[in-house]
Amino acid sequence: MARNVSTQRKIVVTVAAWAIGILIFFPILWTFLTSFKTEAQAIASPPSLFFFDWTMENYHEVQARSDYFKHFMNSVVISIGSTLLGLIIAIPSAWAMAFSPTPKTKDVLMWMLSTKMMPPVGVLVPMYLIFRNTGLLDTRLGLVIVLTLINLPIIIWMLYTYFKEIPGEILEAARMDGASLAKEIIYVLTPMAIPGIASTLLLNIILAWNEAFWTLNLTASKAAPLTAFIASYSSPEGLFYAKLSAASTMAIAPILILGWFSQKQLVRGLTFGAVK
Repeated sequence: MARNVSTQRKIVVTVAAWAIGILIFFPILWTFLTSFKTEAQAIASPPSLFFFDWTMENYHEVQARSDYFKHFMNSVVISIGSTLLGLIIAIPSAWAMAFSPTPKTKDVLMWMLSTKMMPPVGVLVPMYLIFRNTGLLDTRLGLVIVLTLINLPIIIWMLYTYFKEIPGEILEAARMDGASLAKEIIYVLTPMAIPGIASTLLLNIILAWNEAFWTLNLTASKAAPLTAFIASYSSPEGLFYAKLSAASTMAIAPILILGWFSQKQLVRGLTFGAVK
């Protein structure tokens, strides 16, 4: 039986939800508005939220100074490439852990998760030397590899959770019908876990798109994604807030649009198997 909720409680919860939402969204709104100001208006005190002389000058200057579409394509290739490579590795791994576990499976899962707790700067020097000696510095392939390794524990953990919710009897029935291991994973397991795989894919594209530490330290110009594009507007001469805001808006707009249109799929995937 559904629990009755008072009107007063509904109002309080709604107001609290809107307040939290506005608080989270406000920095993005502020960045967007600042991108249409002049540098003088951007640092004016008290600041003006809506009433100022709107200008597109910052966007023109950002595009003239930096090739936005080059950085954009680098971000697309690196984020999608690393996520797809991670899924290719993670799906068989998660299948093995979910349906053919060993006494050490949980230990392996915890070890993988523990690697995310290590500060990235702790392995920066050896990673940099490996990339330099193998010719992977400032290449898309190098960033695809390193971002795959960084996000692989998250991908495996998420897929493992989704696969655990799939009845093993279905896979056994496929084996009895003569399905090979590859066909079992591709034609039986994967279609049943599409919501979980889709949400994992979307979440890890977002994580790879927003990755700044490795992209700033392992690239210079050729493979520099949008995170490096934003950082280029922080210079020893000072912070140019209006231009920095324009660059930030151009960098986050694609991923915000992706998140907006895929939010139902994300929620569906992240809650996959949560309701019994």
